[in-house]
Amino acid sequence: MAAQHVPSSTDVSATGPGKHPVDEKLPALKMATSGLQHVAAMYAGVVAPPLIVGAAVGLSATELTFLTGACLFTAGLATFLQTLGIWKIGARLPFVNGVTFAGVAPMIAVVNSTDDKRDALPVIFGAVIVAGLLGFLAAPFFSKAVRFFPPVVTGTVITLIGISLMPVAFGWAQGPDPAAHDYGSTTNLGLAGATLLIVLLLRRFTRGFVKQIAVLLGLVAGTLVAIPFGVTDFAPVADAAVVGFPTPFHFGAPQFQLAAIVSLCVVMVVSMTESTADMLALGEIVGRPADEKTIAAGLRADTLGSAVSPLFNGFMCSAFAQNIGLVAMTRIRSRYVVATGGGFLVLMGLCPMAASLIAVVPRPVLGGAGVVLFGSVAASGIQTLVKAGLEKDNNVLIVAVSLAVGIIPITAPEFYHAFPETAKIILDSGISTGCVAAVVLNLVFNHLGGGRECDEVTAPMEPGPGVGPSSGPEPVAAR
Repeated sequence: MAAQHVPSSTDVSATGPGKHPVDEKLPALKMATSGLQHVAAMYAGVVAPPLIVGAAVGLSATELTFLTGACLFTAGLATFLQTLGIWKIGARLPFVNGVTFAGVAPMIAVVNSTDDKRDALPVIFGAVIVAGLLGFLAAPFFSKAVRFFPPVVTGTVITLIGISLMPVAFGWAQGPDPAAHDYGSTTNLGLAGATLLIVLLLRRFTRGFVKQIAVLLGLVAGTLVAIPFGVTDFAPVADAAVVGFPTPFHFGAPQFQLAAIVSLCVVMVVSMTESTADMLALGEIVGRPADEKTIAAGLRADTLGSAVSPLFNGFMCSAFAQNIGLVAMTRIRSRYVVATGGGFLVLMGLCPMAASLIAVVPRPVLGGAGVVLFGSVAASGIQTLVKAGLEKDNNVLIVAVSLAVGIIPITAPEFYHAFPETAKIILDSGISTGCVAAVVLNLVFNHLGGGRECDEVTAPMEPGPGVGPSSGPEPVAAR
């Protein structure tokens, strides 16, 4: 893949003098289709947690549909907070929010530890409210960590985000149910490959607006191709109600149990770490670097959205990294496009039939598009690493070890099986562990004790003749 252009903070093409592309308001049709493309990219990630937790609780099909709609509705509200913002709340970047998958394991643990399953959701909601409020108060202090994210760290973390998302795309490509007989079948993988090919052809041979919505067009085309194979299921549309509203406290008033609160507070710390990394990544891609103030505002939106979400029967909200890949690929940087996507999410929460239209897209088709989206995130991280001064031995070690630590949960999922469940919540997040490793190693090698930043790469890692710092402009050293 050719290196992608990362816009600078002064790039105001097509937006008028003095106006940043992030603040651009596009024509209505372009805004709607681009926003819908964001919804299509994140839909499966939003509905998976409520489906898993709802099934563990033993909800009926009707209640499960209600819980899923509630999570779509609250994801839309949280996205409004992030993109449009109020007061000091919201990063005001094209940042999509939705239900974080990091909370699934502890929420299942809460369900399993609750004698009466009817109390499980109220206990979860109570814990999410407390975790959200505490996170909101901690946001300005947490945001000060931005000073510990030079290019060698941000590039590593952005790359890890893309790598960590790839297994999601591969799982989608195989099918919706690992227990099904056709999981990983040639039909499913063929549909994923066909969708990927369609997206690539559209990106290569089209121009302008059509090129920018290549993923959405690929999803539509892939769904049509899937119909003769019997993979496309239109039953959700026929069975869905036209109007529905996530009635506050539908499953009962929140209950507050210490064990559940502690568990979800740990998840909130993990979520805030990942959101910080996502904001830094997105800031690089759109050409508006996320400073301490932006990160604090973004974390406030994350945490406030999480605290409000249970009122409407939703779960903890966090940033969706897969949509960063969509921004990187399409180069549509307007936050109002993502806000429009948030409007679609709210509409889906209020209109189950509208939500079911996205559900029609077969999982293998989503997997084919996901390869492009998530790969674009990793590519953006590599672009950032180019500026990190990798001719320095210290920085090579930082990247090497941090990437290794970050991909442990992907390559060896049982690596931490002997650790306590609370510790595994953090350790099983490769983004969080890789991020912490990169920050700590950067401090140790480049700052503490007068870090030897000028040491060049030594054998056996030293590049051959004509390669390296002497063959071109000197890269920016890590700060």
